[in-house]
Order: sequence, then C-alpha cells, then structure tokens
Amino acid sequence: MPSQSAAPYLRAADAIREHIASGGWLPGQRLPSRRLVARDLLGLPEGGENIVRRAQGLLIEEGLLEARAGSGTYVRAPEARRASITGPVAAWARITPGGTWTADADSAPRTPAPNNIADRLGIDVGTECVRTDYTVHDPGGQALMAVTSWEPHTVTAGTPVMLPTGGPLAGQPVTARMARIGLTVTHITETITPIALNHDQARRVHGRVGAPALLLARTHHLADRAAETADILVPGAHSQLIYRHNL
Repeated sequence: MPSQSAAPYLRAADAIREHIASGGWLPGQRLPSRRLVARDLLGLPEGGENIVRRAQGLLIEEGLLEARAGSGTYVRAPEARRASITGPVAAWARITPGGTWTADADSAPRTPAPNNIADRLGIDVGTECVRTDYTVHDPGGQALMAVTSWEPHTVTAGTPVMLPTGGPLAGQPVTARMARIGLTVTHITETITPIALNHDQARRVHGRVGAPALLLARTHHLADRAAETADILVPGAHSQLIYRHNL
C-alpha cells in the first residue's frame, strides 16, 4: 500500500484496487463518474477528478480497468492468465487456451554487435553476429512475445545451423542447434527486469506505452565463450512465467 507520502494518484489507485478486491465494484461493472469516485470513495475536495483520471489511467495499464470509447471506465472481467514456459529445457515457448502459438522470425547475418550485446557475449563491439527477431502470436494473431537473439558469427559460420530460421534445425532451441555442430551449452544465465513498455517495445507486442512488462536477458554459455544472448519481451498484464528444469 502506498504511504501517505506517495503521490495522491497512487493513493487513489490503491483505494480503487481495494474497493474492487472487496467486491465494491464487480467485474464488468461501469465505474461512477470521476467526480463521484473522487467525492464518495476517496473523500477528495472539488477538483479531485484529475487525481482519479491519473489513478484510472494507471489501473488501465495494469489491466484492472478498461476504458470503452463513448461509454466510460469498467472493471475488467477476469481473463485466463497466459502461461509462458521458459527455462533451460524450453528456450522460449508459449501455450494458450484453445490453441497453440505461432511465430514470425527473420534472421540478419553479419549484423554488428552493439555495446550491450557485445558485453553479454564477451566480444568486441561491432563484431559480426547473426541477429534474429521473433514475434510470437496467439491463435487469434495477437502479439504475445517479442524476442531478439544474437549469435556471434564465428560460432556457427559455415555450419548447417548458422541461421536459426533455416537449415535442418530451424526453429529449434539453441542447445539443440549447438549440439548438432558438436558444441555443448554448459549453463544459461538469465536476468528478469520489470519494465514499462517504451514506444518501440509497445509497437512490437501491440501494447500500450507505459504498460507493465517483463524483459528477460538470457545468455547460453559454452565452456569457454557465450554462444547466444537474447532479449525476451513479455507483456505483464495477463501473463506469468513458469520455469521448468530437468534435473
């Protein structure tokens, strides 16, 4: 719960969350006007509508409320949470009720590594890499996940698995592709960071700027070097990550 020193709109958002959680407003119900919410729920003086507007905007981004053009603001009906399976066994995978995901992918060989990617791969800035961009969709075509993967060109150059999107193991996990050319992934490191979507990220996953998301930075390591690193962007409003490890 925000402290009394928190911004007024954050305290207002917390009060609205508690009101919904206690059954004060039910899923699918239209909220009263901002003036009435400010006066009756929050006890704000005249002019409190702007505080309510900012609070509602935050809760819309979180997925608790939804705005309907020309109608008002409603409590969002609960949805089944989409499960994103991840971890060493599945490099990245997606399951949804009633169907399976599909992925669009495009590889660009000999792409110079930018600073942050070079650091993660332990290579010089500008070293040529195979960059692959994936966009994962649910059965209805909604973008659910965006992945950008980088592999140093020297790791797979001249092999059948040089392009993740082509060859005999197209679309297979990094571990399987490396094993095909005699390389063993010894361990995987991963950092998960909660973020708010910027313009470019929102465009990739068809989301709203400022909406919550998770950014996973994952690197596959060989014994003596990194074989691949990827940024995995998962919108957070109705998603959860499930990790599965084979021991």
